[in-house]
Amino acid sequence: MMRDIALGACAAAMIACLSLGGAQAQQQPAQGPKQVGVVTLNMQAVPQVVTLPGRAVARDEVSIRPRVDGFVAEVLYEPGRPITTGTQMFRIDATTYEAAVDEARANLASAKAAVPQAEGAYERSRRLLGTGSTQATLEEAQATMEQARAAEKAAEAALKTAETQLAWTTITSPLDGLPSVAEVSVGDLVTAGQSDALATVTQLDPIDVDMYEPSARLQRIRDRIESGQLKMTDKLAARLTLENGVSYAATGQLVAPGYTVSTSTGAIDFRFRFENPERRILPGMFVRGEIEIGSIQAILVPQMAATRGRDGTLSAWIAKDGKAESRKLTEDGIHTSNWIITGGIENGEQLIVNGTTGLADGAEIAPVPVQIDENGVVRDTAAPKATE
Repeated sequence: MMRDIALGACAAAMIACLSLGGAQAQQQPAQGPKQVGVVTLNMQAVPQVVTLPGRAVARDEVSIRPRVDGFVAEVLYEPGRPITTGTQMFRIDATTYEAAVDEARANLASAKAAVPQAEGAYERSRRLLGTGSTQATLEEAQATMEQARAAEKAAEAALKTAETQLAWTTITSPLDGLPSVAEVSVGDLVTAGQSDALATVTQLDPIDVDMYEPSARLQRIRDRIESGQLKMTDKLAARLTLENGVSYAATGQLVAPGYTVSTSTGAIDFRFRFENPERRILPGMFVRGEIEIGSIQAILVPQMAATRGRDGTLSAWIAKDGKAESRKLTEDGIHTSNWIITGGIENGEQLIVNGTTGLADGAEIAPVPVQIDENGVVRDTAAPKATE
């Protein structure tokens, strides 16, 4: 009897639990549409930037060589310290050249003294022609006069040459720049036009950078310009990233477009010029250049809102008519932290940027407008402002 009573009590308790659970299940509300953050997409002009390898070259570099023979008497500059055009760098022993100038001046004085005498003799022969002078005498006097005048001019030229050679014993810099360490010392013998340079002077401000564009890519860019897809900029400008990854502040201007394709690399050389007052860029340094070649009409999609599939396709979620829709995108590179999209989405559509986890095609959603700040953080546009 007691056993039957206990079994009956257990059954009643189980029935009560099941009834309570069913009632609670009936009272639980159904789950509503998933809330997602969306941004409205806009068609806009997006800059087209190409990244090219580059190498710095000195705008001007000159090898200093002697123009006269002699022994080096002085080295007049300090290596590595900036010099200007006309700065004295070397002095060659000028003793023989000073003597040559003195001799040339004496010869010129002698030649000048002979000219009036020859001119006077000619005038006398001309006045006495037919009385005390013959035609032969006159012609001889005229020849003597012309020879005296020619000798004077030759003496003037010889003096000018001697003075020029004397001036060449002081070797000056032909441009502004930084001089290298001297390759000669005081007492060394140098000769005019020798192959070995005494030093070099390199101009570092401004400095040139050669950038190399593959000819195949250049052809594709031209095709896009001709088809109207790409609008060319009025003036090409370049920015640099140095070897340490730091962006260089100055913007370079194109000074020499390339016209030939390298047979070894298949690239075309473009030269840009950059201001370099702090000499951050040195000749031979490898850099990376970014050149804005034009703009295209496209839509920018934040990289965090799109995913790359195993097959390489790019996709994103679109909010349409209260439902989520997956779209395959056609991309054309990257601008800042955004994909440049030229197909797959349209102007004015809403891109889902937040709450994409677990989404499926056709899932009901509740779009909430959001904004993405400069740091890539999604912020709710409806959030109240903080009071001061």
